[in-house]
Amino acid sequence: MRLGTCLVGWCLIAMTTAYASEKRPNILFIMSDDHAAHAISAYGGRLAKIAPTPHLDRIANEGARFTNAFCTNSICSPSRACILTGQYNHVNGAFDLDGRVDPGKQMLALAMRSAGYHTAMIGKWHLKAEPADFEHYCVLPGQGQYHSPSFRVRGDKPWGKNTVEVPDRHVTDVITDFSLEWLQNGWDKTRPFFLMHHYKAPHDYFDNAERYDSYLADVDIPEPESLWVRDPLFGSMATRGDQDELLPHIGTSIGGRNPRRSYLRDLPKLYPEEFPPNYNASDFSEEENTRLSYRAYLRKFLRCVKGIDDNIGRLLAHLEKTGQLDNTVIVYTADQGFMLGEHDYQDKRWMYEESQRMPLLIRFPKTIPAGTTTDAIVENVDFPATLLDFAGVAIPPSVQGRSFRAVAETGTEPEGWKQEAYYRYWMHMAHHDNPAHVGIRTKTHKLIYYYGCNYDGGYRTPPGWELYDLCSDPTETKNIYDDPSQQSLVADLKSRLASTRERVGDDGSHFPKCEEVVKQFWDYDAADRKDAALISHEFLNRRLDELRRDIHNPFTHRTRKRKTAQKQP
Repeated sequence: MRLGTCLVGWCLIAMTTAYASEKRPNILFIMSDDHAAHAISAYGGRLAKIAPTPHLDRIANEGARFTNAFCTNSICSPSRACILTGQYNHVNGAFDLDGRVDPGKQMLALAMRSAGYHTAMIGKWHLKAEPADFEHYCVLPGQGQYHSPSFRVRGDKPWGKNTVEVPDRHVTDVITDFSLEWLQNGWDKTRPFFLMHHYKAPHDYFDNAERYDSYLADVDIPEPESLWVRDPLFGSMATRGDQDELLPHIGTSIGGRNPRRSYLRDLPKLYPEEFPPNYNASDFSEEENTRLSYRAYLRKFLRCVKGIDDNIGRLLAHLEKTGQLDNTVIVYTADQGFMLGEHDYQDKRWMYEESQRMPLLIRFPKTIPAGTTTDAIVENVDFPATLLDFAGVAIPPSVQGRSFRAVAETGTEPEGWKQEAYYRYWMHMAHHDNPAHVGIRTKTHKLIYYYGCNYDGGYRTPPGWELYDLCSDPTETKNIYDDPSQQSLVADLKSRLASTRERVGDDGSHFPKCEEVVKQFWDYDAADRKDAALISHEFLNRRLDELRRDIHNPFTHRTRKRKTAQKQP
């Protein structure tokens, strides 16, 4: 009788758990690194016809596609911290590539686990601290390697010392292998799963799997017009310098514009097979060199994207085969966008569209109608609240973001939905020569304020303001900030920027010396512009001196713990 009672009890528990698991969907959160939305064919960009992404397109076609999803800081670690905590970077403390989220603070993993989800983090982590709040993890150390990657796992040794080596394999394939293995043999099927599946690709430098080496080899890659034409109204003193004197020194380049760092300088050494035999840049014109570098860059990038899309096909096929596809909320995104030659810029970090915009596709046929498209403004800090909402989990009060589940399910915004996306890039002039800036993006306009200093208010570049009308100028080529007919709009957007800073809690108290500079040039009157021109001249002299000595200060991006290293003259 006791045995029978126990069996009945276990059966009831199993039935209850199975019922709860059926009611609560699995959640598969797929994130790539630097995968620009305009490199996904569902978004219909210039690359859609030559480099289609059919498996990603399936997610979009059978679910919702967001056209106004934005990161709040276009750099890897800060964006990941926002998604894990639901907080802006000035709150979660991950300002730059030294960003970390310590165990006990990895909110999304903790909330999902406490609600009964089986949690796993597989792939690129890039947040310094151990992802210990996940029940299972298998993550790359730092950026990780494209070929023969190593992964950190939980074990008897301290964090970082327990590793798994995978020789002679490409990292995109391996990450998918690990996730499929966990879904098959690691997942506790009495509970729904929450799996964060993060690819390293297509982060530069773009090293694709060998099987894609011939992909796009003989295809002409469409070029953005701004790769060749820099409209005289594009940018500001902040990005061009006084009388354009800083054009070679702000923003790393595709061609030879930037003498410190460019794809023209780097890619022939990394991928000589993508250039003519015995290639020597001096044998070609400036235009020819730029075109060769651009094509090499895009081919390698898109080959990595092809690897991602094919591997997503493997994930979808497994879920379909096991009957879990339609009971799984599938989210695809990237930690930020990427410049694919626009304005002759490489990398991300900019607040310009190609960098700030995130791809965001969500498939869950039980509640999301196929083919839903929305232009509602959402930010990466909203992602965790949305995932928790799909799981039926209470959203912790620490979360600043707001769930957009209803937007995905209806395609419309609820009353009172945000009308501005906030952005702040802190890593002043680090790695890719991007000045620090802050701004807002509405559905129709973008206001960018380059205040141009590091955390301590040092290593100054000229401040400047930029305003773009995204309706008449979607490629952001004409800065209308100084247009006399736009001054009421400028005043309104500045007021909205100030209000948005207040709403998100970015009061500048974390770096007061930096905030002094922000306030100093807020009005940008004639005296401010005169001072900005002087700063431009001073920075040019400093940069030329650095180039003569062949050093570029690597410390301008460090966090508060290293502020003493930032005090340049």
